[in-house]
Amino acid sequence: MVLADLGKSINQALSSVTRATGDVDEDTLDAMLNEISMALLKHDVGLAQVAKLKTNIKKKVNIKETLPQNRKRVIQKAVFDELCALVDTQQEVWKPKKGRSNVIMLVGLQGAGKTTTCTKLAVYFQRRGFKTGLVCADTFRAGAFDQLKQNATRAKVPFFGSYTEPDPVVIAKQGVDKFKKDMFDLIIVDTSGRHRQEQDLFDEMVQIGDAVKPDHTLMVLDASIGQAAQLQASAFKEAADFGSIVLTKMDGHAKGGGAISAVAATQTPIAFIGTGEHIHDFETFSPQQFISKLLGIGDIQGLMEHVQTLKLDQKDTIKNLQAGIFTLRDLRTQMENVMKLGPLSKVASMIPGMAQFADQLGGEDSNRRLKAMVYIMDSMTKKELDSDGQIFRDQPTRVVRVAKGSGTAVREVEEVLAQQKMMAGMAKKMGGKDGLMSRMKAMQGGKGDAQMEQMRRRMAQMGGRGGMPDMSQMANMFGGGGGMPDMSQLAGMFGNGGMPSMGDMMNMVNSNPQLQSMMRQFGGGS
Repeated sequence: MVLADLGKSINQALSSVTRATGDVDEDTLDAMLNEISMALLKHDVGLAQVAKLKTNIKKKVNIKETLPQNRKRVIQKAVFDELCALVDTQQEVWKPKKGRSNVIMLVGLQGAGKTTTCTKLAVYFQRRGFKTGLVCADTFRAGAFDQLKQNATRAKVPFFGSYTEPDPVVIAKQGVDKFKKDMFDLIIVDTSGRHRQEQDLFDEMVQIGDAVKPDHTLMVLDASIGQAAQLQASAFKEAADFGSIVLTKMDGHAKGGGAISAVAATQTPIAFIGTGEHIHDFETFSPQQFISKLLGIGDIQGLMEHVQTLKLDQKDTIKNLQAGIFTLRDLRTQMENVMKLGPLSKVASMIPGMAQFADQLGGEDSNRRLKAMVYIMDSMTKKELDSDGQIFRDQPTRVVRVAKGSGTAVREVEEVLAQQKMMAGMAKKMGGKDGLMSRMKAMQGGKGDAQMEQMRRRMAQMGGRGGMPDMSQMANMFGGGGGMPDMSQLAGMFGNGGMPSMGDMMNMVNSNPQLQSMMRQFGGGS
């Protein structure tokens, strides 16, 4: 994440308060605020925004009028709320409506990632039932249409463009008219990248807008360009009056505070953030979730929304888990599901207490290991996949055959079998009438009020109903207080025998107000 270093700096400042012995006084508060202010300025957040944040926190805390035992919690809550206010314009983000043609025009600097964002945006809405089309009105950059064509073809999204027509206004109008005639719900227009000093290109952008009459204009903003973001965003706002912002390249480690300043300067909400090169590395923006991830609290809600959009194969595995069984086929299915979630580093950043390990979970290396495991299981027979692995222990020659068939070493096959054996042992503890799944269902049905009350008391001790728990406490609560979990432990959190399917978890949370309350508290005290 671009602002990962900023999050660490703010956490260090907060730790000086949470770990302070005795009462927290004005000097302790001032020292913490100075640290936070320096961190924000270092990461290109504007001076005006930083000064406002510092003033607002001091107003909210008021050390003299706050009981000593409540000061740490009040400070944490005030910092969280004001960080959210930095990126929250209190404006509702525009949403397309089905049953009519919605036109979105994308604008921004060259190299900000507009063409890639167009495809991501199309796929995002396509997966939500919208009939989506792409129009390439970028005739300035060589290869722009080829890039959009390749992306759209790979994503199976209809597209329109021209190799012969030099006028982007004509192309945009023709493309939009064509898709409207074909009753498309969402038409996304990609325009040329331009700089605020390039008046001709700015005039062209206005002409395209006049021709296609977009329902909404999105500005694509590179999150790593620093202080220039505010000036560029202001110029585009004046010319195109964009309605919301898409922050791209949020998976880097450069400065990203300039993007926050751009939001404040234009008073325009952030609609989406791009978190990687993959077509599905695209998320809706929520101030609370964004700041929660920034501070390492995690983003349970965002993770659940992400899982909800994926078609994860869980039926047979859940049926087996309920019976206390976990086969090699179940392991392969769950490995494939984990890969669908995206890089483990990204998933880890969304889990409370795991964000500190995100950088250590190399995305490519993790995916290679998972793919190797799947290749090994692809070389097994149906009988072997549907077994509990005992067949390999009884007939060791099968291990050698699978290793040769998958192009791996015998040791790697044995590691897969050991993984399955461990998961099978956990499945036995989960299945049956006294297993974990039965107990969770009992809680859902209101039979676990005592357990829920106990968990609520624990949360209250950690920071209060409306407060933000201490980072180290949160990490310990979610298993992040010790060393970095290995691949199997992290994978186990997503259905490898370690817990019920995410679909079951979603249903449980949605139908139980108590669990919803807990999730909101985990999300950062909102």
